[in-house]
Amino acid sequence: MPEHSPSPTPERAIYGYVLYLAAYVFFGVYIVWAYIPGDWLNAIGLTYWPQKYWAVSFPVYGCVAFLLAYPIYFGIILLNTPPLDSINLITDSHAQPAGRKAVIADSIPPIADMDISDVNRQLYL
Repeated sequence: MPEHSPSPTPERAIYGYVLYLAAYVFFGVYIVWAYIPGDWLNAIGLTYWPQKYWAVSFPVYGCVAFLLAYPIYFGIILLNTPPLDSINLITDSHAQPAGRKAVIADSIPPIADMDISDVNRQLYL
């Protein structure tokens, strides 16, 4: 299976171009629906259209949903954060204690989590 990369490929170019055209077509249909009177649309045979109310309310609902996404996201983060007296704030199942492997002289030690007592000693003493 090929590795995923952000480089341009022919498939991505085709998908991007189709989405670009679809966005302009959708915007054009939206403008026609929003600004041309319903009697004119009925005269040319376009009879099934939503009410004009939705031409204004869709963008407003979209903006409100975008603005409410931030407080909702922050609230979800706060709900998923453990309390301050929880041991999960200090360590987790992926922690790698320091000093497990022998370190070769003059080399960079492997990545490891420091013990909380060492951190407190260096920060507060």
